[in-house]
Amino acid sequence: KEISNEFSRLVLSLLRINILFFLYCFSFSWTRNGTHFDIDKDAQVTMKPNSGTLVINIMNGGKAEAYEGVYQCTARNERGAAISNNIVVRPSRSPLWTKEKLEPNHVREGDSLVLHCRPPVGLPPPIIFWMDNGELPQSERVSQGLNGDLYFSNVQPEDTREDYICYARFNHTQTIQQKQPISVKVFSSRYCITKLHTYTVFIQSSQVTSKPVTERQPVLLTPTGSTSTKVELRGNVLLLECIAAGLPTPVIRWIKEGGELPANRTFFENFKKTLKIIDVSEADSGNYKCIARNALGSVHHVISVTVKAAPYWITAPRNLVLSPGEDGTLICRANGNPKPSISWLANGVPIASKILNYLTGGVKGSILRGNEYVFHDNGTLEIPVAQKNNAGTYTCVARNKLGKIQNEVQLEIKGWMCLLLAGFVIEFEDALHEPGVWRYQTEVPGSQTTAQLKLSPYVNYSFRVIAVNRIGRSQPSEPSEQYLTKSASPDENPANVQGIGSEPDNLVITWEPLKGFQSNGPGLQYKVSWRQKDVDDEWTSVIVANVSKYIVSGTPTFVPYEVKVQALNDLGYAPEPSEVIGHSGEDLPMVAPGNVQVHVINSTLAKVHWDPVPLKSVRGHLQGYKVYYWKVQSLSRRSRRHVEKKILTFRGNKTFGMLPGLEPYSSYKLNVRVVNGKGEGPASPDKVFKTPEGVPSSPSFLKITNPTLDSLTLEWGSPTHPNGVLTSYTLKFQPINNTHELGPLVEIRIPANESSLILKNLNYSTRYKFYFNAQTSVGSGSQITEEAVTIMDEGKEDWKKEIVNGSRSFFVLKGLTPGTAYKVRVGAEGLSGFRSSEDVFETGPAMASRQVDIATQGWFIGLMCAVALLILILLIVCFIRRNKGGKYPVKEKEDAHADPEIQPMKEDDGTFGEYSDAEDHKPLKKGSRTPSDRTVKKEDSDDSLVDYGEGVNGQFNEDGSFIGQYSGKKEKEPAEGNESSEAPSPVNAMNSFV
Repeated sequence: KEISNEFSRLVLSLLRINILFFLYCFSFSWTRNGTHFDIDKDAQVTMKPNSGTLVINIMNGGKAEAYEGVYQCTARNERGAAISNNIVVRPSRSPLWTKEKLEPNHVREGDSLVLHCRPPVGLPPPIIFWMDNGELPQSERVSQGLNGDLYFSNVQPEDTREDYICYARFNHTQTIQQKQPISVKVFSSRYCITKLHTYTVFIQSSQVTSKPVTERQPVLLTPTGSTSTKVELRGNVLLLECIAAGLPTPVIRWIKEGGELPANRTFFENFKKTLKIIDVSEADSGNYKCIARNALGSVHHVISVTVKAAPYWITAPRNLVLSPGEDGTLICRANGNPKPSISWLANGVPIASKILNYLTGGVKGSILRGNEYVFHDNGTLEIPVAQKNNAGTYTCVARNKLGKIQNEVQLEIKGWMCLLLAGFVIEFEDALHEPGVWRYQTEVPGSQTTAQLKLSPYVNYSFRVIAVNRIGRSQPSEPSEQYLTKSASPDENPANVQGIGSEPDNLVITWEPLKGFQSNGPGLQYKVSWRQKDVDDEWTSVIVANVSKYIVSGTPTFVPYEVKVQALNDLGYAPEPSEVIGHSGEDLPMVAPGNVQVHVINSTLAKVHWDPVPLKSVRGHLQGYKVYYWKVQSLSRRSRRHVEKKILTFRGNKTFGMLPGLEPYSSYKLNVRVVNGKGEGPASPDKVFKTPEGVPSSPSFLKITNPTLDSLTLEWGSPTHPNGVLTSYTLKFQPINNTHELGPLVEIRIPANESSLILKNLNYSTRYKFYFNAQTSVGSGSQITEEAVTIMDEGKEDWKKEIVNGSRSFFVLKGLTPGTAYKVRVGAEGLSGFRSSEDVFETGPAMASRQVDIATQGWFIGLMCAVALLILILLIVCFIRRNKGGKYPVKEKEDAHADPEIQPMKEDDGTFGEYSDAEDHKPLKKGSRTPSDRTVKKEDSDDSLVDYGEGVNGQFNEDGSFIGQYSGKKEKEPAEGNESSEAPSPVNAMNSFV
């Protein structure tokens, strides 16, 4: 089964706002960028049940960029799978303008000029507009092209400006980008110009004769050449453009060669420089010529337009019900450019290719599937001798390279059954007055086979009958014989009779003429009658034929008339017609409104009153009053400018009106005129009024220049509309950190006569945001904002260079120092030479707030000091205890221990009583002896004492503890008596005995 609503190639632009967007496809699986798209892993993506529609929700924090790609859906069933066309999803972007160095444009007065916009490519394309300090007025001389460029047919001195700015508005992202200002300087012919490299020097010479500006014949600025081509799709809007240069300014005219421009679909825009044709079709293809002409000549350009069309229906297939053995046809007629091919499917299976060609009723056709189908080249599918197995769903598909369309119909094969007739429709043709046109006459029930008809006189009737049942209508019967009814006098009069004057001295009487079958007989004519209302005049009548209006001349201006029109023919008059009231022609009003008064409500609104004029002086239908008002001058600026009058119309017999949109602190004039159907009457005397002060507009510009380490220079222009006497300016500024957080706000008041300010003592390498507005005595006006950065301390490091592949559009800089400003320059060399651009950025600070160095924290340093002090105290205590435990009197030790010869050893464990350390020392064995020379070996110390006491050999460790044993002077003591162990110190037993 095929997907019933298959996508053509589509590009979806995602708004960066909370929306839902839907991709319709009867599918149960999706791929993105050629790989399976698992919707279960993305909470923002769901699939509608029973349809496969993919819903991507970016309302709850989803990013549109994450879903950019090429999507394709697949539908599967037991018979196979169908795959849709690719669906391209791209998010809407507003790219930045490429930085470029723009040289001033020096143009001679009268020459042509083109200011190029070249906006960044966006999706969808941006809306382009040009401005200087305000909206840039356009005219036949200065206009914007379809490509966004600004064209000057001839420049004038007033075109000199420093700030022609091209703006690009990206609606989907709700952003506006602007190009750098373009400077235009117009010099007259009495100036000589010399250009030296990149410096342009103007020299005013008194010896140069002043010459008038040279007039020039038209030259096309766009399109170039003499011919071009344009291809448009059917149903779209065709836009053709011609912009010409010349002096005087050329006038543009459009024609279509060999045809006429479609009256109801053709519009001229941009002062006739753009030809717009809506809803184009193939009939609009052809050659369109634009002609630019001025007093010196003309130039033309021919645009060959071709309208392409995706397939569209001429006759779409319709459901069909057949009986077994009956022949049937399914009509499928489509058109397009290129011509589409037509194919058929039966129950989702393509019907086989052509097998045998033959002619059917003069139409070339082909037999498909033997005798089962007949396919005609015009798209019709014929089913000869229908059988029950022919029933099912038939799909006609028409496709060309621009797309395809398809339509499904049902073919039902039903057995013979009795279908009750719902009725009969009777139609008639008037061969005398409207041959070939069949009109509805009446309808009768299906149970009747005769009908009695009411006929009109003087009509040559033919009848036919159509049977109707619940399935549909039958083919019409053969027409009956013609029957001409007898003539009679008319039984009705013309409708829509009116009496309206076209000139002050006439009355034009119009009516809708009777149709031929309403005449009731030969010699149809009209009797036109009129007389002045409220005057005892007789009716004046005239009989006319084959017309629908009559002009009565010599009438008074705007007086009421009674008018009637009666039909008649050779057999008599129609019934007496009813009268209608008309008026003779109007003339301009004679009197101006009086007693005009103005009440100023506020700085932008005023109310005007006047007395109504006498109705007789209006000389026509009173339509209302018009108030003309215009600004004479601004009270804060004495310079005059071109006066543009504004008009407000107040309908009916009103005697007052409101004037909105006035400019504050300005002088105005106004007058009032009465209006009728002919035009306007005389103006009332001019009334002068003044508006009070208001708040000013924003300053015309704010420039920030001369950045240094700690200062910025601000320059500004006064408001375009001061709307009063400026009292001061207010400057507010605040720093912006790397996370775009705003710092404290500083406010400065500046005198109104200042135009620049140097801000000092700023932070270096810091971005600041400035808010600037002006004040009058009424209040503060709207503010203008700007951002600037103080320059950083220039580093002394050399430039580092990296070579990047030309196909790449990014490069990652590594090893940068946090919180440091860097200057980056990107250069590229191509066919047009070497071009580069540079920018300055600042790296973010190190993440000190979350990853704190504990060694630098005060509490940690204090804790470590306390721990070190405690350890030192413990070491001192241990040292003192250690010394105290080892230095004891020898006498007390001797008293505590008797002579080892008479002090028995404990035989059970082989230790020396209390001086034995069972944990750290092994017990001495009974059989152990001292060395044969009867001396004790030194262990750990070379500082032992010898011959202590009465010549006894002893040994002490370094801390003075007793480590030897007492031995007498007798050399013949028993060996056991010499066995002893040093008593280990309780403080450090391990160091005392090894």
